[in-house]
Amino acid sequence: MIGPDWTPHRRDDGELVGWIRPDGDDWIAIDLFGHEVSAPMDWLDAEAVLEDRGISWLADIWMLETDAGALRVRLVEVTPERIVVQTDDYGAIDAPVERFELPWPAPAHLRPRRHDDPDGRVFHRSVTQP
Repeated sequence: MIGPDWTPHRRDDGELVGWIRPDGDDWIAIDLFGHEVSAPMDWLDAEAVLEDRGISWLADIWMLETDAGALRVRLVEVTPERIVVQTDDYGAIDAPVERFELPWPAPAHLRPRRHDDPDGRVFHRSVTQP
C-alpha cells in the first residue's frame, strides 16, 4: 500500500515512474512494483534512480513461478491495486493466453527473465558428434 508520505515521481511527460518515501533524514526510491530500488539517499539522487530506471523494463519478458514451473509472461497492468500478467503470446494475435492477477507490491514469484530460462521458441536438438 502506498504510504501517505510517499511522493509520486513523474517523468517530464507526466508518466509515473515510481515514488519517493522518507527514511529518517534521507529518501528511498520505490519502483512501480512497490519495491525499494535505492538505499537511503538525498532527494535528487532518489529522483535520478527512478529516472534512470524509467519504465522500459515493464516491456521485458518476465517469469511467473508456479507450482507447475516457470511461465513466460508479459505485464498487462501495473497499478498500486494489482498487477496483471498474461502468458507470452510471442506476438501472435490468436494465441491462447492465460491471465493472472497478482497483489501489489509485486510478489517474489514474479521475476525478470534470466539468461538460463527456457526461451519457449527454441527447440533443442541433440547433436551427435562424428
